[in-house]
Amino acid sequence: MTHPDAATVHIIDDDPSVREATAWLLRTRRLLSQAHASAAAFEQALVAAEPVTPGCILLDVRMPVTSGLTLFDRLLARGLPELWPVIFLTGHADVPTAVDTVKRGAFDFCEKPFSDNALVDRVEQALALSRERLAQRAARRVVQTRVDELTERERAVMERVAGGLANKQIADELNISVRTVEVHRARVFEKMDVKSAVELTNLLQKQ
Repeated sequence: MTHPDAATVHIIDDDPSVREATAWLLRTRRLLSQAHASAAAFEQALVAAEPVTPGCILLDVRMPVTSGLTLFDRLLARGLPELWPVIFLTGHADVPTAVDTVKRGAFDFCEKPFSDNALVDRVEQALALSRERLAQRAARRVVQTRVDELTERERAVMERVAGGLANKQIADELNISVRTVEVHRARVFEKMDVKSAVELTNLLQKQ
């Protein structure tokens, strides 16, 4: 049974021998993979608008019907390479194009025939980046959920506490008593699950 958080390498290549060889190579490092014979097959396999588990994409530049470059543009529009880094598999003639895709957000490119160890090393680095970015996204969503639970006045107090204002300054700005500020401040700290203004500021910077 596959663990729900298991990372997956998506191999997109129209050549079955490349797909099989790459999948075998990844298994030697105990990496899970899914092979896709075309851009359309991969897009059909994307059941969610955005990934929830770590992954990366090994993408062939030259494929019939829809090229790897065209698919990459579509994935960029969806923001997918931010969470699932893309490594292009390219022939020598496509290297300048691959370099350009890196500038536009691809993680890297490997020229065919590629070094097995070098490719898998980059895959593992891409998966590590995917895990990190997914964790950051999850953390941002937790913070946003907590912020959404605040009342309008609590948010106003929170913004000023995070901005470094003292209770008296906040009370003057919002035209409320210092005691009221203290009550709101305590509620903000409780709802945001922090114990200090510094901790609150650091938490909000994750958004």
